[in-house]
Amino acid sequence: MTASPAEPVASDEPAVRAVGLRKTFADYVAVDGLDLEVPVGEVFGLLGPNGSGKTTTIRMLCGLVQPSGGQATVVGFDVAREPEQVRRRIGYMSQKFGLYDDLTVAENVRFYASIYGLAGRERDERVREQLDGLGLAARAGQMTGTLSGGWKQRVALACATSHHPRMLFLDEPTAGVDPASRRTFWEIIYRLAGQGTTILVTTHYMDEAERCQRIAFLSRGHLIALSTVGEITAQFGLTSIEDVFIELQRRDEGAAV
Repeated sequence: MTASPAEPVASDEPAVRAVGLRKTFADYVAVDGLDLEVPVGEVFGLLGPNGSGKTTTIRMLCGLVQPSGGQATVVGFDVAREPEQVRRRIGYMSQKFGLYDDLTVAENVRFYASIYGLAGRERDERVREQLDGLGLAARAGQMTGTLSGGWKQRVALACATSHHPRMLFLDEPTAGVDPASRRTFWEIIYRLAGQGTTILVTTHYMDEAERCQRIAFLSRGHLIALSTVGEITAQFGLTSIEDVFIELQRRDEGAAV
């Protein structure tokens, strides 16, 4: 069974709540003491230099990696004790989302809808909805391997949202995609948010970061800023989020020497 789109998180319950979340790999601390809340329906950005802990954080919140310490709930379920309940109610997409190049666009969407538990008439209707809603109907019969990066991105999003997820995790989803396709992607993201889906996205594109309602900066596994774009730039005494990113990258590189 899949989560129904009519199964909302309680209005007073955030989509994400993390308290002291920690992950270690042997002697390496990837995420250390992360406290985070993301309200339902928010478009939330998670930023930081390479190695700052962004992907590890997302994988813990998706129930794919067991935390080493702390607690976290996603759409009301504990990521450590109820990872399957979490995974049934979220969508997860990265730049390496596993599309099958030897399947058509429609076959890829149908396959992922089946994986998420849809079948028969419900699945067929949902596939049609996704193809129409993401502008993929005219390419439904095209082999996915022949698509450009921007079109593959849309197919991946259609697959990741085929089961009406209450929360969507996007890990560098637009890396290497042309600017026009990135703009279209963000229009779709805000449409999903307007329908009640909570979005958590990581990106290295600062113009995309500025589209988020709030952002959090990670540095070497630690949360060092969480607020709106304007408040964070003021906190660092800088003029843009890109300047903040560059400053954090400089600090991380200096600390690694």
